[in-house]
Amino acid sequence: MSKRKGLVIFLAAAFFAALALRSFLNRIYVVPILMYHSISLDAVKENRLSVSPASFQRQMHFLRSRKYNVIPLDELAALIRNKKKIPPKTVAITLDDGYKNNYTYGFPVLKKYNIPATMFIIVNEVGRLEDDRLTWEEIKAMQASGLISFGSHCLGPEPLINIKFEKAIEEQIFDSKKILEERLGMRVNLFSYPEGRFNEGIKSLVIKAGYEAAVAVSPGKKFPNNDVYALKRLRISSTSDNLFVLWVNLSGYYSFIKERRDSD
Repeated sequence: MSKRKGLVIFLAAAFFAALALRSFLNRIYVVPILMYHSISLDAVKENRLSVSPASFQRQMHFLRSRKYNVIPLDELAALIRNKKKIPPKTVAITLDDGYKNNYTYGFPVLKKYNIPATMFIIVNEVGRLEDDRLTWEEIKAMQASGLISFGSHCLGPEPLINIKFEKAIEEQIFDSKKILEERLGMRVNLFSYPEGRFNEGIKSLVIKAGYEAAVAVSPGKKFPNNDVYALKRLRISSTSDNLFVLWVNLSGYYSFIKERRDSD
């Protein structure tokens, strides 16, 4: 074989290998949806779902300074549902449970960097006596900013898969939507499964209730990346104080790695 012919074969093989790699990477890519909970001065003492205000500030600055395309969750869900091309470095921000410190520490940072976010509210915990959850007044103030949208995280915190009777599950899904819509004066289209756990029956009720998308955590390989009722999220905790860890989460490939690791 001549050197010229050998070079042609090598280049052709390299070309098709590159195409195969690109196809594989496109197939496993998941647009990062970051999942926050409490933003607390006592983040280290609280639990692994908490981040400090300083860490949250650094992370939002990282997104802006590195020119990530941060879009509202409903906009991302629409792009996925309609099979539209999603711009590079797109990411969405969510915050679960409705902690008061999301208003105290998170909201000012989101306004500072003009970053949209979706907060999922446990309806029956709004304004509770412990004063650790958002009030309706705080929710409406954030809504009025145009940056923060709201979705349902059910009436209470109990995972829906632990509830035995379908009627009770329906109440959690349907009634929370109705109450939020009455309070906010607008449609509520987004749902977050408590603890990110669900099954096909629960998912079908979410669809029946009229939600347009729902977020989980790591629903597993059996749910495709384009299933808008099983959107995969990345849990952000104190480990992401290290911005390299955050960067890995934002790569779009961490969900694939995590699913393989968890299945071992």
